[in-house]
Amino acid sequence: MAQSAHLTTPVDAVVARMRVLDATLPERDGIAVFNRVYLTVTEEFDRLLDSGFFPDHRAATTLNVRFAKRYLTVAEEGRAPACWRPLLQFRRHPGVRPLQFALAGINAHIGHDLALAVVDTCRTLGCEPADLEDEFDRVGDLLGTLEERIREDLMPGPDLLQLADPLTHLLGSWSLERAREATWSAARALWALRGLPDLAEEFAERLDALVGLAGRMLLTPLPD
Repeated sequence: MAQSAHLTTPVDAVVARMRVLDATLPERDGIAVFNRVYLTVTEEFDRLLDSGFFPDHRAATTLNVRFAKRYLTVAEEGRAPACWRPLLQFRRHPGVRPLQFALAGINAHIGHDLALAVVDTCRTLGCEPADLEDEFDRVGDLLGTLEERIREDLMPGPDLLQLADPLTHLLGSWSLERAREATWSAARALWALRGLPDLAEEFAERLDALVGLAGRMLLTPLPD
């Protein structure tokens, strides 16, 4: 009985949906590349959640699920805010490398979706962003470890150094750490503006557009 209960947890449901996408999307598709990355993160999150890594189990679960559902809406339904549109547009472009797809997805998801997920979680749990800071930081640390692995696994080898030079230059302009810091500030600002819905909506739209611009630059096609 305990095992059946575990298999129906919200995080396990998210993992199951990502596994379906992994099995159905073409391997080289840009969304598929990001999905494989995100599936790895979510599986690791689930393991750490069970091990007691997160101080507040309920807050960590709620944040993770609210966060993941924003991506799943894009991947499953194709309804995308501006931050995801470059990846959808270039997902099959032969001149875009897998590393670019992976980091463009992380840029959209961290830079935009995470800020909104923090606000969603605060509303659900009746708390303040400061109450989620530990969970936010630990999720960010997990993503930071994964980003290093992504760069190691997907960066072209020494035999492709001529290609890697412009790729290294392009991707060196984006930093997960800076994105995390900006996202936390954006989440706090959106929460502070919750009593001013028109202003909050305008702020969210500007954030969405700015993150989308960064994503478009990350997806600049490179020569063979």
